[in-house]
Amino acid sequence: MSYQTVFIVDDDIKITKLLKSYFDKEGFITYLAHDGASAVQSIKDKNPDIVILDLMLPGMDGWEICRKLRRESDVPIIMLTARDEETDRVIGLEMGADDYVTKPFSPREVVARTKAILRRTQKTAAKSDPIRVGELLIDAERHLVKKGNNELDLTPTEFKILELLATNAGRVLTRLQIVERVQGYSFEGYERTVDAHMKNLRRKIEDNPKEPRHIVTIYGVGYRFVVGGDGE
Repeated sequence: MSYQTVFIVDDDIKITKLLKSYFDKEGFITYLAHDGASAVQSIKDKNPDIVILDLMLPGMDGWEICRKLRRESDVPIIMLTARDEETDRVIGLEMGADDYVTKPFSPREVVARTKAILRRTQKTAAKSDPIRVGELLIDAERHLVKKGNNELDLTPTEFKILELLATNAGRVLTRLQIVERVQGYSFEGYERTVDAHMKNLRRKIEDNPKEPRHIVTIYGVGYRFVVGGDGE
């Protein structure tokens, strides 16, 4: 039997023990770290299926850990923050986090979001037919995106959003539709952070992110993927 693994990084020992008890009950193998310096190497060594990462850590904060992990890995990351500020959430998402949870939180919610992310990443991996849209190749089975001959480095959430947009090329998708299709759930305020993921995608797939040709904003509505025309 194979077990899914989760790595929790938080300097609050009570929180890590509480989350571990819930994940253990759900059959996860759970690893813990309580400071940023030890977490980075431990995550590399354990190679978990998903990381739950507190922003406010001693020594090395969650933003820096996320930045270091994203240089070498596309492991899904859920950020924990005690600050209910949209700026913090957007910065985390722009650095490559897949989701965020604001403290205080329900442990059941954290487990549910973890399962939702793992379900969609596994579903993506189970697909076999590559998607070709213009100069882009999206290979779900290999979790690979290429633009021409260049392989692009996308996070799991960015990959899923691009796959969704590409399979609905020409169709306008609202932010709420994108959240529900990609995350598997929605909650108040998250739609606005879709823009952070779009900013990342434009930086990676567009020749000029400030004048996008593929990911086009439909103001007041959402986004549309254009196969080869002019953007905004």
